[in-house]
This record gives sequence, structure tokens and C-alpha cells, in this order.
Amino acid sequence: MTGPFTVAGLAAALRARRISSVELAEESLARIAAAQPVLNAFVTVDREGALEAARAADAALARGDAPPLAGVPIAHKDVLMTAGLRTTCASRMLADYVAPYDAHVVARLRAAGTTLVGKTNMDEFAMGSSNENSRFGAVANPWNRACIPGGSSGGSAAAVAARLVPAATGTDTGGSVRQPAAMCGITGIKPTYGLCSRYGLVAFASSFDTPGVLAGDAQDCALVLDAMAGHDARDATSADRPHEDCTRFLRREAGARPLAGLRIGLPREYSGTGVAAGVATAVEAALTELRKLGAETVAIELPMVGHAIPVYYVLAPAEASSNLSRFDGVRYGHRAEGYSGLDDLYGRTRAEGFGPEVKRRILIGTYVLSHGYYDAYYLKAQQVRRLIADDFARAFERCDVIAGPTTPTTAFALGARTDDPVAMYLGDIFTVAANLTGLPAISMPCGFDADGLPVGLQLQGRHFDEARLLDAAHRFQQASDWHLRVPPGYAR
Repeated sequence: MTGPFTVAGLAAALRARRISSVELAEESLARIAAAQPVLNAFVTVDREGALEAARAADAALARGDAPPLAGVPIAHKDVLMTAGLRTTCASRMLADYVAPYDAHVVARLRAAGTTLVGKTNMDEFAMGSSNENSRFGAVANPWNRACIPGGSSGGSAAAVAARLVPAATGTDTGGSVRQPAAMCGITGIKPTYGLCSRYGLVAFASSFDTPGVLAGDAQDCALVLDAMAGHDARDATSADRPHEDCTRFLRREAGARPLAGLRIGLPREYSGTGVAAGVATAVEAALTELRKLGAETVAIELPMVGHAIPVYYVLAPAEASSNLSRFDGVRYGHRAEGYSGLDDLYGRTRAEGFGPEVKRRILIGTYVLSHGYYDAYYLKAQQVRRLIADDFARAFERCDVIAGPTTPTTAFALGARTDDPVAMYLGDIFTVAANLTGLPAISMPCGFDADGLPVGLQLQGRHFDEARLLDAAHRFQQASDWHLRVPPGYAR
């Protein structure tokens, strides 16, 4: 086809009838089939369902009553329920589970006309930062197949980076949209907690889990997020507020200094020790470009953010321990054979059904919730979580967005950190604060390191200020071409 392989570009091409939805779906399915043996980005590919949805989109386009994203191919992370299609969470526990209903964000994207081509690989139950914790095998990074793509939404990130689909959903519990977006050289946004319903999202940590978007650029993220967002009475944490168009600032006229008046906070805690030289160089160059676009940078402090990792890895496993107790072999999912009683059924089923990282987090969570340790660990972590949120609230009195690296390093080699969970957890050092506070954050590509691996710049904003974040990212992308770079061998 002619034209850019973006959500916006494809939607325009479909409406102009330069390509049909069926042709586009066939092309996407063919690229997935060719890439799957080397990237392993998908768990399930739904060829029949995709072509059926594409034919329906073509009919709607011909009638002139098509929804805004009619015929645009999309993939969903395999933690979101999709009616009639497997939802495995990349776990043996749910390896054959077929969802009876759609998650709210899935239903909204269906209503927007998207064509679902399949479900993407992920870390089991969204627990991981490398996409190596999957029952279905690790995902490879399209920029270097010996490296991880990031996690837990690594399959979605790899699929978008390799131009298998123009956009995919992810979920972000501690950085699981932004971190793989950075490592795969694409754009990923985690919206404000509550903007997108968690209904139909298989829970890991309920006060952290947030559906998000991975796409090539900020404009596409805005289009998909706008279709996903909205109040859902079935989710008690869903924000009941008027809809705000996430694309509204992107349409305004931009002069030579489109970011004039934007104050960007630079925390000293986001630089220095632990940040790789190639990452620091690319981020500093991106900040220089943002200043040229009119933004002002101001020094800020987030003194409690250094505690974000330990706080997160107390609270999130505690919630996981509670949420995953439902997988016991009685109601649904994997059931062990040859058990001698109910307790033995529980033990055997969970030992067989869960992988090592999930077991580790369940054990940690159960420990911190147990009698004698609740006050010392869980309650104290909740108190520090409040202090971290207070730091951000004070910082936003002096700035509009907060910038820094998305990750301290670029993608590392597959297997390099599997025996060192603490080193793996520290990769989330710049992302977990947005989940602890519920704030929106976006990662966008801003350069490459000496090994040719992508670097991501993260912007964090005030609650429900997604439009401002997307506008800042969009203006940066209008002035740069990092988001246009394609991994070797995957150009269309």
C-alpha cells in the first residue's frame, strides 16, 4: 500500500478506498506469520475473526457509516478478555481458557471499528520486565533478536516495532507499557489510573493495573486511547468524568515554538548513577530539542522517589497474592491430576500452573500480608506511597510535565538477568512512580545507543492531563525522526 503505516494513515487510506480492510488484514496476517518464528510476538492469531471483522469494516465504509478506526488492524495483550478467543495470560494456568466476554477497552475498540488480528505474548500474568516469563517462550526485540523487548507488554511492543500492526494494547502495572516501548523504539502511553476501565483485565495488582496503548507515534496513541477511554459502571475504580478528546491539542496550529510556555521539570533523582551513558546522551539531546521548541526546563526534586522500587515490590506482590488466589483448580483453568484431597489439589495445581516469577511474587505478597509483618511492611509501604504522591503534587506546582529516561539502560541480552531478580526489578526504577501515584506517563523514542538500540524519553503529567503529554510528544516527533526508524528487515 501507499502512505504511512500508522493508525491515522491507514484510517485515511481506508476511507479514501486506496486499500480495503480485507487487503490490510491479509497483509498484517502475512507479516505476523513471517515474523512469528523469530520474534514470537503472538500467542494466538485469529485469522478467521480478523477477516470477518475486515469484511464488516469494508461494508461500513461502503455505506458511509463506518466508525473512526474502521478496518485498522490491532492486537491485544493476552491479559485482556476477548470473547470467543483464548485469553491465556501467557500461563499454563489459563493455557486453554476461552474468554466468555470482552474487556471494556476491547469492546470499545471493536465499536471503533478496529480489526483484531490476535493476542500478543507477555510475561506470565504481567509479572516481569523482559517478556522471558511466558509459558509460550520469550519474545525477541526486532532491533536485535538476541535482546529482550521489555515487558510485560513485550509482545505488543515487538509487534508494533516490526510493523506487524500499527498499534496494540498493553497494560501498565509498574511500567509495562512504557518500558517495552522504550526498548523497542516506539511510543507508549500509560493513562491516568481510572481513565480506562479495568473490567475484563485479568488482575495482577488492582490499584496499579492500567490499560494503555503502544503505537508508532503520539498521534496514533492519542487516537487509540481516545477510543478506549470512558467511564464503566462495572469497574468501581473507573473515573466518572466528562470525556476529554485526547487529540484536541494535536490539531492546533503550531508555530516555530509550539511548546512555548510548557515547563518541564527535571528531577535530579532521574540522572546520575545507574543511567547508561548512551541513555543519558540521547535524553539530554531530546531535552535540548524540547527547549528549541519553546519549552522551559526547571530543576525539581522528588526526594521520596528513591523508595519507589521497594514500595512497589511490597504492595504489588501483596495484591497479586490476593488476586491470584482464585486460580485453585476448582472453578476454571488448569487442574492437576492424581491429587489426594482438596489441599493437595490446590498445592499441585498452583505448583504446576504458575511459573517461577509468579510463584516468587505470590510468596512475597503472602509474607508481607501475614500476621506480624503487615504493619512492618505493607502498612509502611502504603504510607511511603502517599509521601511519593505528595512529592509529585509539590513538583507540579513548579512544572507542567516531568521528564527523564524511561529506563536506565537499553535492551539487555536475553537471559542476562533471569538469575538476578533484583537487577531485573531495578529496570523499573523510573516507571513505577507513575503507577504508585496513578499519574499518566508517556515514553517516546529519542535516539539510539552505541549498539544501535533504542532509547526512550519519559514524560509524566498531572492526573487526566493526557492531552498535554501527547501534544508535547507529538511536537517533539514533528521535529525529529526517531519514531520513523524501522528495525532492519521490517520495513514495509
